[in-house]
Amino acid sequence: MKTIDFYFDVISPYAYLAFEKLPIALDGLSYRVVYRPVVFGAILKHFGQLGPAEIEPKRVWTYRQIQWLANQQGVPLQMPASHPFISLQLQRLALACGQSGSCNRYVTETLLRHVWQGGQDAADISRLQCLIDQLQPTRAIDDLSVKADLKVNTDAAIAAGIFGVPLIEVDGQHFWGLDALPLLRAYLQCDSWFDSSQWRNAGDLPKGIVRSRG
Repeated sequence: MKTIDFYFDVISPYAYLAFEKLPIALDGLSYRVVYRPVVFGAILKHFGQLGPAEIEPKRVWTYRQIQWLANQQGVPLQMPASHPFISLQLQRLALACGQSGSCNRYVTETLLRHVWQGGQDAADISRLQCLIDQLQPTRAIDDLSVKADLKVNTDAAIAAGIFGVPLIEVDGQHFWGLDALPLLRAYLQCDSWFDSSQWRNAGDLPKGIVRSRG
């Protein structure tokens, strides 16, 4: 049985869509999924990137595309009242409900649907309290151990070369985004393509130009 780590931040609509479609992508396979909350903003900062919603033309395209994808895939999706928003408390709540830096599928589902279904304010304090009442976390979301778990998760993700969400890791291999689900399934089915040089040596291609971040 393979262990699959699903790195996510509820701020990402692609994390929501990938989460909803993951059981279909893994149908018939033997696996165990570990859901790992991280801070997407910290990952972006480390790699010197802006999020899709921070670049205005890309923001508009992203919102159009995810709603089209949801419609095509039959996944309910309504944009939250505003986006982007501060997702830190929701990520901490996920870990407050779990242990060892992870949470279960029910908690992950509840938090993602809190954001991406219903069209409400994802960061509303009263709605957060309703989630706390529903999920009954074993630790307070402002507990130092919860904050530490989220930092450890995020730092470990960065150290492992995880550059965005959703990202699925299995056997040290990375599969990024909703559109990587077919690739993930092929890997888990032992597709021989993953023994090819195209997969193994993709990072060996020389860089023709390197731009400064300044």
